[in-house]
Formats: sequence, structure tokens, C-alpha cells
Amino acid sequence: MGIAIISDTDTSLPQKSLDEYGISQVSITIHFGDEILKACSGITDEELVERVIRDGVMPTTAAPSPGDFSEAYQEAFDKGDDEIICLTVSAGVSATYQSAVTAAELFPEKKITIVDTETISMGQGFMVLKAAEMARSGKNVEEIIEVAKEVRERTHLFAALDTLKFMAMSGRVGSLSAEMAALMSIKPILTIKGGKLELLEKVRTRKKAWARVLGLTVERLGDGEFDSIFILHVAASQAADDFEKLLREVVPCPEYIPKTELSPGLSVHTGGGLVGIAFTTKS
Repeated sequence: MGIAIISDTDTSLPQKSLDEYGISQVSITIHFGDEILKACSGITDEELVERVIRDGVMPTTAAPSPGDFSEAYQEAFDKGDDEIICLTVSAGVSATYQSAVTAAELFPEKKITIVDTETISMGQGFMVLKAAEMARSGKNVEEIIEVAKEVRERTHLFAALDTLKFMAMSGRVGSLSAEMAALMSIKPILTIKGGKLELLEKVRTRKKAWARVLGLTVERLGDGEFDSIFILHVAASQAADDFEKLLREVVPCPEYIPKTELSPGLSVHTGGGLVGIAFTTKS
């Protein structure tokens, strides 16, 4: 008996966190022509980046189907849970929320609450983690959703892109802009804005871009403390380690900082080399 927490792979949550809290995720899918791969379990960030660079072909992504969600719901009920909270990536960027709602209609006698998190990546991920933590402690659905939404307001994400090539290939920026950025060693800063991953500003060289990410982190943290923190990267584990060392020089950090990949449903737009930080502040 209990409340199951279900989400999708756009949370950027590592498998370790999912396993720790018993969180079930439904996969965004990556489409290379007729070949369909599940984000995370079927293809990793590194594999996606390598394939796009090798073949010069940009895949498309698709939201999970209602059938995918109905399978996840049924599995939760079969395990003995009597209620479900499903927190999806922002409905403003994906049809995932609508698929989750449609699937819930197939269980008219069951208690399934669908939440549009109105955010993405670890903005969504932190909400999912808090929901799972509260469900485990015996809180009810209303309490869980209220606190999860409050977490969203304390979440910040800043990351430095290494390239605009992938955004150009997907049509999010012009190819000429991407070429000029490469020539001038411009490393755009990414953040969550309006429930989407958006370009915040442009900085020249990786060193300066990382310094700017660190500066933004210090600004948002102020005199407060980290509540939760992850270092994000896309196929750049060594760079993520290097970034952690710099982070520890400028702000007080917990003894252990988990690292996580962005996830293929999102890294398809950013390309490899992205490094950044996602964190929540204490209230």
C-alpha cells in the first residue's frame, strides 16, 4: 500500500537516484529514421553524440505513448500501490503530459494524479525526488504536490554549452550563427526559462563560460546553502570532475556531489561537452 511516483526520462535523474527512491520512469524515444530507441535504456548521451557526429544525421524525439504510461501504471498497481502521482516534463515542450493523462483515463476506478511540472531536466528531477521522498514518509497526494511545486521555485540550473552544432542541425539556431560561434569560441550559457532549456547569454571560451556558470551559482545561492545539488554533463565525465573542483573553490559544498547526464531526449539539442550545475536552495 502506498503512493507510486512515476515520471519520464527528461528528468535527467541518474539510475542510482531512481533505484534509491523506487521511481519509475517512462522513456522519451529517439528516432533515427525507422529505428526507435528508448532514452537512457536504449541509447546514452555519449552514444547519441557519437552517432550524430559520425553519421551527420540528427534524430527526432517523441513523447511516450499512452500505452507506455498505462504499462507503468499497471505495474505500480500490480506491486500493491493504491495511488499514483505522475510528474511529467513541461506540457509546453512535450506531448508527454497529454499521454500520461490519456493513459490515466484507462483506469477510471484508480487514483492517478497527473502533474505538469512546468519545467524540465533537473528542474523536474528535483520535484520528482521530493515527491518520492514525501511519499515514502507517508504524506498524502495534496501535501506531496504542494511541496514538489514549492521545490520548483527554489531550483536553479546553469550550464555551458560546448557547441551550437546540434542546435543548428535541429533548427533551433541558424547554421551561420553556429559556425560563427565555433570560429569565435563562443560557449553559450543555458538555463531553465519558461519551462524550457533556453540560451541565457553567450561567453567566449570554455574557461570564461565555466567562470560565468560559477558566478551565477554564487549569485543565486547568496548567503544561503544548497539543499540539493547535481553536476550535469553530456558525454563529458572528466570535464564534470574538473568543474566540481572549481565549484568547491567558490562555494561551500557537500562532501559528495552526484553527477548525472542530461539524458538523450535533451542532449540531442545540446550536443556533447555540456557541463553545468543544477541545485535547490534551502528555504
